[in-house]
Amino acid sequence: METDATYRGTVYPWQCDHVGHMNIMWYVGKFDEANWNLFARLGLTPSYLRISGRGMAAVQQNITYKRELLAGDIVEVKSRLLEIRDKSIRFVHEMRNAETGEIAATCESVGVHLDRQARRSIAFAPAIRDSAMRYLEPAMA
Repeated sequence: METDATYRGTVYPWQCDHVGHMNIMWYVGKFDEANWNLFARLGLTPSYLRISGRGMAAVQQNITYKRELLAGDIVEVKSRLLEIRDKSIRFVHEMRNAETGEIAATCESVGVHLDRQARRSIAFAPAIRDSAMRYLEPAMA
């Protein structure tokens, strides 16, 4: 199920490299911001993470760059949950140039749910798991 954008922003000139394209560090940063919006939709809100002593850690991230983004381009990221397991989730972000609709990059990631004090992975609470199940891609549900 595709959802509303998990990130919207602009490419600023200072985010561009010496050849005029948005530098890869900024792609990663914008995808990271999309992560937290996706997580909040699943119930992994900042309040939940703080109060419960839980966290999320990226354990794998694969980025594909398709089209360059330039200073002034408007960026939109949409995210989809692909899989939820006992302690981990797999999801994908699609970054587009919002004006042209062209896909600029995709990022598939695996995140692990953590007990921050024990510094170990831990199962998702049933409420989080139930919430996430509503966001799974139809073929995965």
